[in-house]
Amino acid sequence: MIKSTKVTTKFANSGKRELINLFIAEYRAVVATVVDYLWDADSIPKLVPTDITSKINSPLSARAIQCAAKQASGIVRGTKSKQKKRLFMINKLHKDGKHKQARRLQAIYDKQSISKPNILVVNPELDSRFVTIDIKNDTTFDGWIKLSSIGNKLSIKIPFKKTKHFNKLATTEAINNGIRISNKDITFCFNLQDPEPILIGDTIGIDVGQTTILSVSNGQVVDIDNHGHSYQSICSKLSKKKRGSKGFKKVVNHRSNFIHWAINQLCFSGIKQVNIENIKYLRRGKRTRRSLTHWNYGELFDVLESYLIDAGVQINKISPTYTSQRCSNCDWTRKGNRKKKQFRCDKCGFTCDSDLNASFNIALPLLPISSKQRLRHDNRKGFYWKVKGQESIVPVVHQTNYVTDFTT
Repeated sequence: MIKSTKVTTKFANSGKRELINLFIAEYRAVVATVVDYLWDADSIPKLVPTDITSKINSPLSARAIQCAAKQASGIVRGTKSKQKKRLFMINKLHKDGKHKQARRLQAIYDKQSISKPNILVVNPELDSRFVTIDIKNDTTFDGWIKLSSIGNKLSIKIPFKKTKHFNKLATTEAINNGIRISNKDITFCFNLQDPEPILIGDTIGIDVGQTTILSVSNGQVVDIDNHGHSYQSICSKLSKKKRGSKGFKKVVNHRSNFIHWAINQLCFSGIKQVNIENIKYLRRGKRTRRSLTHWNYGELFDVLESYLIDAGVQINKISPTYTSQRCSNCDWTRKGNRKKKQFRCDKCGFTCDSDLNASFNIALPLLPISSKQRLRHDNRKGFYWKVKGQESIVPVVHQTNYVTDFTT
């Protein structure tokens, strides 16, 4: 397992920072040139041949040009890989005689327009051929990085100071010699041993919401921090900022810090498995208010999964379908049970916070809901949704259909 951490370059003097900026600009120019060359090529090699790199006019060394070309090749292959997979599946479906499915996938393929990647966000990824890391020295700084073999016999020594996260990783495993460098920071990588998975413990479910960002089936709830901020209020504040402005970036950092703070409030002692929702395409094809567009569930789940992996807790992703509409007390599932933050079962009268009730359901091994059942919209009239291994109990009007579906 590889973990990364960042340190700032602000401790370098203005002359060194200027050299770093010039190197990054020239590196990006080489990447852009190689991307332009490979973009329309039929086959994209992982290692760009020398007959291409030798034609690039740049003050960078041949070694640095080859490094930039390799990174450009990876960018192009990554950008085009999804469309290539779609095209492969289209041909395969036609060969298998599944022409209707092939036409649907072809329509998606035709709608997707692939544009060239933004080279301005590309940062040089340098290995041990260019980088020497010294973290044992007698200076006032915690460490130094020496960049060499980058061209024009240039050598740049960059001082840095360790962060808490750096020290946490440095005490476990050796540091990699490779770095990623930008105009403001340097990213280090550490090789870590995979944590031993926890084999004995409970299984819990976590529901993610806007007002209450995390609701856990064992009763843990995270909503508002000590300063009165909630995830919803931060997203609302972000929606009022101009995208790309300093204020916008500041609130984005606040949102990330809040996510880390919220997850750190949870205790996973005695837990072997966590069930989380497998949310995809949350806002696809929907008109939503502006604040909801800043609800970054991707970052939230990435941070949560990273935290659980470090703790040795197993992760199980389940479909979120109907989990917020099912009564965790009597199994009755109906759309009308949930009214925003309040859940009230219209069968047994059970009341609970809707997010907490959903977390109870997420923790359970419920019978799967098929796509056929979702299309029938059975949750409008209601049905009993039981746990695996239990007998299905359904209304008389749905008795035949559900006994057939749940037992297959």
